[in-house]
Amino acid sequence: MRSVELAVYADDLCAEAAAFAARAERARSRLRAAALEREARRALRGETVLALESLGLLGRHDETSLRAELEELEAALAAIGELQAWVEEALAAATNAA
Repeated sequence: MRSVELAVYADDLCAEAAAFAARAERARSRLRAAALEREARRALRGETVLALESLGLLGRHDETSLRAELEELEAALAAIGELQAWVEEALAAATNAA
């Protein structure tokens, strides 16, 4: 019975890890977009930049917040990875004991 509970828990953790990984990739993508926006600001005329800002097409990304979010997500992924390793070890032990 324990091995079944551990297997279900391992599956749940895998889904959680995938969700956190997807969120981290979205944060990385927004950071890349912010870098492109920064580059565009330097290359475009001031009035164009103002027009794009008023349309909401520039200045959409707060890089400091995104970096903090990404750091938190990566820490969460590391913690989930540790827990997954423990669950897998416990599952192997339970399977061998049965």
